[in-house]
Amino acid sequence: MIFTRKRKTIEKLQKSFGELKDDTFDFDLIEMYFRSKDNSDAFQVLSDRTCNDLDFQELFMFIDRTNSKIGQQFLYDKLRTIPPNINNHETNEILIDQITNKPEFRVSIQKQLKKLNNDDANYLTSLFQEEHLKPPRWFFIIRILSVASLLSLIMVFVSKYFFFVILGLFIVNIIIHYWNKRNLFLYLYSIPQLIRLCQVANDFSKTPILLKLNPDIRKSIKIVEKIKRRMSFFKLETNLETDLGALLWTIIELPKAYFLIEPMMLFGVLKRLDTRRKELEDVYVFVGQIDSLISIASLRKGLIKYCRPEIIEDEKFISANEVYHPLIDNCITNNINIQDKSILLTGSNMSGKTTFIRTIGINAITALTLNTCFADKFSLPKMKIYSAIRISDDLLNDKSYYFEEVLTIKEMITQSKSVNPNLFLLDEIYKGTNTIERISAGKAVLSTLAKDNNIVIISTHDIELADLLKDEYSLSHFSEKVSDATVDFDYKLKDGQLKNRNAIKILELNGYPENIIKEAIEISKELDKTILSKK
Repeated sequence: MIFTRKRKTIEKLQKSFGELKDDTFDFDLIEMYFRSKDNSDAFQVLSDRTCNDLDFQELFMFIDRTNSKIGQQFLYDKLRTIPPNINNHETNEILIDQITNKPEFRVSIQKQLKKLNNDDANYLTSLFQEEHLKPPRWFFIIRILSVASLLSLIMVFVSKYFFFVILGLFIVNIIIHYWNKRNLFLYLYSIPQLIRLCQVANDFSKTPILLKLNPDIRKSIKIVEKIKRRMSFFKLETNLETDLGALLWTIIELPKAYFLIEPMMLFGVLKRLDTRRKELEDVYVFVGQIDSLISIASLRKGLIKYCRPEIIEDEKFISANEVYHPLIDNCITNNINIQDKSILLTGSNMSGKTTFIRTIGINAITALTLNTCFADKFSLPKMKIYSAIRISDDLLNDKSYYFEEVLTIKEMITQSKSVNPNLFLLDEIYKGTNTIERISAGKAVLSTLAKDNNIVIISTHDIELADLLKDEYSLSHFSEKVSDATVDFDYKLKDGQLKNRNAIKILELNGYPENIIKEAIEISKELDKTILSKK
């Protein structure tokens, strides 16, 4: 029976490699490590706004092929944090090749990681990221009561009157014992997972190629294991509450209460853990990094095409061949070559402008974080990524759509003056205001953002804005073919500015009343005459 179960587990792991993860995603738990981590040394931490603009949660669900909760949390942080050293991928790529080409090696690692796939493992980060409980000021009384309980138990053999002392101490101690249960509950699940984490990390450290990820990890494991015996008490507590009967639980609970073992053990362990936060995180990161590399290998295995990016230093340059959006089935691929100038996109709604902007943004992120792109070729400098695509009213803070956009773009202007290259992704700048001011402000802002080593990718419906920026931006467009009965989009990026306009025709094809269509066409012709006369 056991052999059959193990065989099925191995077959399942082998079959799932390269496949999407069949799991639920609780992002409150997945983000725990990222939200509390000190990323002050990172090149950039992607903002919540940019993640929302680029459908980050859906992207993560597509990329995530991890086997443990630790790996899942680590991968989330990895994808949102652009590191200071971009080109340090050699060891990772060697390991990814081993994972991909040696199924037995990969499955042996995955089997270990599955031990950390329990929901309780999500809370491991609290042991090195959050403040631990401090013993109360009167904690010295607990020590005195514990010693007194032991002495009175001995002295009862000298005088039977000590039985009354034992009874009194038991009443006091059991009150303290159950007061401490609330404290114990906070760590009853995370500490047993830490024991398991140490066991898995120790096994991994015996494999030379895994040890290359952190040659000093054995020191951290050894330090954490020094308190392993005390931590095993929590593992015992968990098993008793879930597996053994009430009778056995009672037999063990009574001496723990009488001698106040639980509060003594709890605060002793917490004191040691508090001084070993760095070592705890080292062990966590070591295991999380291994799992994240398995995820990257599985992702690449399942893709129709991918490439490793070329990182070009100190150049205003983005080049992509056959690049595509990973979340769109049978996505149309495109080529782009941005050099010296930024790019301004025109085209009708649904033609592919915003999707293309997101495509470049997503590929830039995965290039700089996972060393993986959804393209035949992708080249870019190390750059920070900002966006203003999906902006909405902030009703809770009484901010209108336009005011939200103003603040977002103001941050971009500030960042554009930094020494680092930036990638700014915008969709329909200043949609929340009138045409004249939108075009005027848009031109001024976009000219500023495109200076130095910054690259801007912006979409617009304003032909006038395209005319004003034609010397500073390369113009490209998406178009569609409109027949008498259909509208066909090819989603292919084309050079130059969009010449034809089909918005009114699309209204007609969708059954708008004939009088509305006629009036719209007439007004459009009059407006065109007005614009031409002004030119």
